[in-house]
Amino acid sequence: MALVFTSSSAIHGSLSSSSSSYEQPKVSQLGTFRPLERPQLLSSTVLNSRRRSAVKPLNAEPKRNDSIVPSAATIVAPEVGENVEAEDFEKLAKELQNASPLEVMDKALEKFGDDIAIAFSGAEDVALIEYAHLTGRPYRVFSLDTGRLNPETYQLFDTVEKHYGIRIEYMFPDSVEVQALVRTKGLFSFYEDGHQECCRVRKVRPLRRALKGLRAWITGQRKDQSPGTRSEIPIVQVDPSFEGLDGGAGSLVKWNPVANVDGKDIWNFLRAMNVPVNALHSQGYVSIGCEPCTRPVLPGQHEREGRWWWEDAKAKECGLHKGNIKDESVNGAVQTNGTATVADIFDTKDIVTLSKPGVENLLKLEDRREPWLVVLYAPWCQFCQAMEGSYVELAEKLGGSGVKVGKFRADGDQKAFAQQELQLGSFPTILFFPKHSSKAIKYPSEKRDVDSLLAFVNALR
Repeated sequence: MALVFTSSSAIHGSLSSSSSSYEQPKVSQLGTFRPLERPQLLSSTVLNSRRRSAVKPLNAEPKRNDSIVPSAATIVAPEVGENVEAEDFEKLAKELQNASPLEVMDKALEKFGDDIAIAFSGAEDVALIEYAHLTGRPYRVFSLDTGRLNPETYQLFDTVEKHYGIRIEYMFPDSVEVQALVRTKGLFSFYEDGHQECCRVRKVRPLRRALKGLRAWITGQRKDQSPGTRSEIPIVQVDPSFEGLDGGAGSLVKWNPVANVDGKDIWNFLRAMNVPVNALHSQGYVSIGCEPCTRPVLPGQHEREGRWWWEDAKAKECGLHKGNIKDESVNGAVQTNGTATVADIFDTKDIVTLSKPGVENLLKLEDRREPWLVVLYAPWCQFCQAMEGSYVELAEKLGGSGVKVGKFRADGDQKAFAQQELQLGSFPTILFFPKHSSKAIKYPSEKRDVDSLLAFVNALR
């Protein structure tokens, strides 16, 4: 997710020479503000109101030197009350439990004014910008440019800026850290040892720098996005992982206006409001992140299966919302390399456990006595666990049919061999070894029900 901060151009009370003698300071960096088109809305009464702060650049105060938007637009925004930090946000979350996303967004912008910003990843969270726009209040947007986003995501950023008349300011990873990571471990190390290290360099640390300039931020998290990590997110909470402007625990508030909204309802809203969306969505992508770690999902698959598909479902957080992961122990099944000791699966008399020499023999044989169906798996992988029942049932149905059913544990020390020799891309991978051919045929679908798997076998044997 690229961090981008912006100020809305639809701000009530915009500056102009006709309504104020104040001279807007020059801002040379990204995120400069373009005067609004409705100067008649600004009055001396508003300027003198105790609910409005003095107009000044966001980096004018010494304590804001680390702001995510040191060069952001000069805007008129409500002051943050002195006792905001002491508010009971757990109680507020309960009060807003049945509130609409628009109502929650309005409350967040009203309460934090210029000290809150929307986190925009370039996916369906564009709905947050539409909600903010509909409130009529000033708002800011930020995004993290990891350097590895899809071209379609960059195109959406440009379209959104033009559609809403805003400027998005991007946060970038430290070039020295990226250089060290790539030179040491290569461009795709996350496929080998998990995505956490790369995300930490390209996303988490830039986000941490950004949030140090805010007192609150707004995310597009939904409970139905990831049952393993997001099923309990509240409407608003004290951020459990990051610090805000004042520093220390409890210094940052996190708002999740669409926490209780279903994904289908988000899309109904986007279509109804004619909101620009990422072109990747029409290609089967649902959850969109960096290009190497995002892929389309099939109908009926959960959207997070398109992210870091080679890892356990409970590890599918990049670190931006790591507070959602409650148990990071081995028993909690948060695995990134598949080497932990866990109970084996596919354990039945109808499924043959293959060793590496056994698989190598299968690869060498050009004239087998019977065809083989083999699953490459990792017992800690939640997607492997989910298909255990259907694979066991399939093995029972194929009993006596002349087709052997086997399994090969392909994580840990065997992973490199499986990737090189067995076409392993992610877990689980299913291979069919025909009777009269040495080349294994990879099951191309991710439909792992008994009927689909049986149709694959019957078509080839």
